[in-house]
Formats: sequence, structure tokens, C-alpha cells
Amino acid sequence: MKPHLNEQWVIPPEQNARFVAKMEDVLSVYKRPYDEDRPVVCMDEMSRQLLKHVREPTDPKPGTPRRHDHHYERNGTVNLFTFFEPLAAHRVVFTRDRRTKVDWAECVRRVLDEHYPQAQTVVLVMDNLNTHGPSSLYEAFGPTEARRLAERLEIHYTPEHGSWLNMAEIEQSVMARQALSRRVPDRGTMERRTTAWQKQRNAADATVDWQFTTEEARIKLKRLYPKNNS
Repeated sequence: MKPHLNEQWVIPPEQNARFVAKMEDVLSVYKRPYDEDRPVVCMDEMSRQLLKHVREPTDPKPGTPRRHDHHYERNGTVNLFTFFEPLAAHRVVFTRDRRTKVDWAECVRRVLDEHYPQAQTVVLVMDNLNTHGPSSLYEAFGPTEARRLAERLEIHYTPEHGSWLNMAEIEQSVMARQALSRRVPDRGTMERRTTAWQKQRNAADATVDWQFTTEEARIKLKRLYPKNNS
């Protein structure tokens, strides 16, 4: 996959040393071989509206598609936190009512303790939202617990306007198409759909075939690199 070719991704139009430095850092992480002691996990999140049907949709019949009323009732929102390990073709999705620092920290603790309890360090690739970082662990937990979790993380941030470098964002787009194209009325339904989807994807060993490299970036995105005399 070469996401830099997709027109929907935003890329800075001119020289940007900060962008290329963070881009090359993430791309170097993606080149690492599989290591169960130091798994590379991409994380992203998205908000989804909960929409209840005013009238229940009719089931499909031979020659007649499923029909639903265009009117709906808003029922709040939820936030989906996706953690995706490309080399293991494994993902987990957490549903939360909000997207606070505490919500992020709780999800990270579950990832570390429930999904990677034997790993020495989880290498986490994500965007640099103000809720994404070790300080959020101290907002959520006592200092001893926060330090324990922080010491098991190696964090790499994608650059601003570089969300396309996050494979978890690509995975969330797949989830949105495959599992969330219909209205979701409540949190319980959201959790059932995302859990079923992640189990199916994990069982199928589905992953992202990432092909974009630092060497290619220096050619295809040459305009982003500052001009110098060396």
C-alpha cells in the first residue's frame, strides 16, 4: 500500500523539515522485523454518532431490498480506539463514551496488560493529540502505576498532516466500510459490531501491505525536503 498516492490524504505543499523528520522516523519503525518482545502497534481513534431508527427497517425479501426510514433520532456519540499490530495481523477496538486523557490511558493499560502482557516494550505509533502521551497515564492512575505503564511504551508520533502514515487509520477506514455502514443505535450495538468485525479480521489474518519506504519518500516527496548544500 502506498497511501501517499491517495488524493484524500493531506500532505504539506512545500519544504517541511519537521514533517520529513517525523515521517522518516515512522517509516524506520515500519521496517523493523517482527519481534514479539517489542511489537509495533499503531493506534488511532474516531468518533461515531449513535442514530436510532424512528421506525424499524423492514427485512429484505426476494426481489425487495432491505428498507429503512430516512428519519432517525440522535442518541449521542461514542469514541472508538483502535490498536493494530500489522506484522501480527491483530487488532483490538475499544468503545468509550468519551475521548479524554483518562479514556486513552485506560485503553493503553488494557492493551499492555491484557493483549501484550509478555512483551517487554510496546512500540506505539500514533498522532500527537494532546490526549496521546505519558502525561495522560498520570491523569488516570497513581504515579507508581503510571510509571509502570510508561516504561513499557516506546512512542513514535506521526507528523502533522501525516495521518496517512498511521496504519491504524487505514484499518479504521476498513472497519467503517465493513461494519459501520448502517446506523448504530446504541453503545451495546456498536461494541457487538466492532467486536465481531475484529474477530473476523483477526481470524482471517488480514493486515495492511505497507510498501512506502524512506527511500521512496526521498524521491516521490522530494519537494518536502529542505534544500541544502550537502
